[in-house]
Amino acid sequence: MEQPTPDVSPGSATGRVHFIGAGPGAADLLTLRAVRLLQASPVCVYAGTYVDPEILSHCPADGELIDSSGLDLDQITERLVSAHRAGRDVARLCSGDPSIYSAVAEQARRLDRAGVPWDVTPGVPAYAAAAARIGRELTVPEVAQTVILTRAQAASTALPDSESLSGLAAHRATLVLHLAIRRTRQLATELIPAYGTDCPVVVVADASKPTEVVLRGTLADIADQVEAAGLRQAAVIMVGRALQATEFVESHLYGKRDRP
Repeated sequence: MEQPTPDVSPGSATGRVHFIGAGPGAADLLTLRAVRLLQASPVCVYAGTYVDPEILSHCPADGELIDSSGLDLDQITERLVSAHRAGRDVARLCSGDPSIYSAVAEQARRLDRAGVPWDVTPGVPAYAAAAARIGRELTVPEVAQTVILTRAQAASTALPDSESLSGLAAHRATLVLHLAIRRTRQLATELIPAYGTDCPVVVVADASKPTEVVLRGTLADIADQVEAAGLRQAAVIMVGRALQATEFVESHLYGKRDRP
């Protein structure tokens, strides 16, 4: 699937669907482009389970707001196509950033089949907001230079055989788990052989929202903390030595250089 060249000027393309990253929650973490598109789109289809209501304040006062949390893919597609045929732009709000776990791929495929133009505006991903909240860089020189974004498998589509958690853990990179909070204990057990029981873990739920929760621990005790806090959704689990690294070399990027 090849994405069309986007034209995101307000009013420049009627009947276009704008997939917009709503960010991790806080309304002031939207991009300027996202706000402009929300203001210009007479229809907004949003993920009500995750999108903060304050974000919808950017929509036109007389705009049509559609919560997609109770709709299946066919129903969502019907609303997007109907708006296009009526000559109305649609802001399709996705939580976090549309590039991961947003179902943009299957929605865009259907829009292509229906001849509906679309574009994508990125947003702040939840893992980036979580890392910012704890003030940690996920890549630290000679500690971790790779970040793996993945998810758990439960009542969901199967993970490819090449992406087993044990296989990913073998790299001992900084690991960020999405859609996994209900399986924290099982995941920790799977990760311990590669990372060790003392490996730092940080869980951030509802990053950037007033309901935000931050839990810090290790693979040995993080499941107990998650269960005690009653976390059930909208959380990311970050695992890796970079989360607590203090003794590490400085990068070459800002190091002293011999000047001519």
